[in-house]
Amino acid sequence: MRNRLLPKLVVSTWSLAMITMGGGFFGQLLGPDMAQAAELGADCVSCHEQPVASFKASYHAKIWQGKNDCQSCHEATDKHANDPSKQNVTSFNRGGGRSAEELSQKCLGCHKKSAHMALWDMGAHKKNDVTCTACHDIHSPRSTVKQPTVCFGCHKDKRSDANKMSHHPVIEGKVKCSDCHNTHGTQTKGMLTAESVTQLCYKCHTDKRGPFIWEHPPVAEDCTICHTPHGSRHETLLAEKVTNLCQNCHDNSSHHDDAYDADAGFGGSASSNRFRGRACLECHKAIHGTNNFRRALSR
Repeated sequence: MRNRLLPKLVVSTWSLAMITMGGGFFGQLLGPDMAQAAELGADCVSCHEQPVASFKASYHAKIWQGKNDCQSCHEATDKHANDPSKQNVTSFNRGGGRSAEELSQKCLGCHKKSAHMALWDMGAHKKNDVTCTACHDIHSPRSTVKQPTVCFGCHKDKRSDANKMSHHPVIEGKVKCSDCHNTHGTQTKGMLTAESVTQLCYKCHTDKRGPFIWEHPPVAEDCTICHTPHGSRHETLLAEKVTNLCQNCHDNSSHHDDAYDADAGFGGSASSNRFRGRACLECHKAIHGTNNFRRALSR
């Protein structure tokens, strides 16, 4: 029994030594170069202690396993070590002297094969010189973008909308910007994740899809004809008050003749009954479409 176990013990001990000490070719074959990984950012840590520490915990460092250092993204740092300015190293910070195109190409050198980057050149971010690092922290342990905080940094009008009375639950964390938008580029206006606005809305609002016998044309054409998606001061994300909204199209027949303005809408001590309650929706309840044969859009 002892003679049979002895060869196995010797081989196991030798393999452990090769992995721990580097072991030349066999050490590289059996395990990562731990000495190189330990020296990650050694030339930069004296000045950039915090970035190097956070980078060691990042996805980049874990994937590269010590085979790439700071120079992989920032290029040669010899001149920067002697003259620590942003001009003699590739800096991703503002004032680094590098164009948005140049900085993005650094990232695309590895990430261009990703499916979600296929339409980067067509996206609004690329066309407006938004770099990858404007949204992503390359030293962060996690690569996810803090939504909507990062997005609101540029899209301040959408931040205002998201805080209005009626809004999608973005600030509550139930809906993310990336649920509707592909920030890396699409072929649609607004970089939507669907082929059209209606198809995007139908992903959640399936009850509005139909098909209906009596259809409301704006529903099939574009939901934003009536709704503003990021936030509104009117109920259910409507673009304006119900009566005014309906009269944008229904302005020349039956009881739609009179404009519901300050003159026709108010008389005496009370306002028009079409200004109160749900206005047009008091009768036309199924405004998105209905299968009721007796009255279109009634219920």
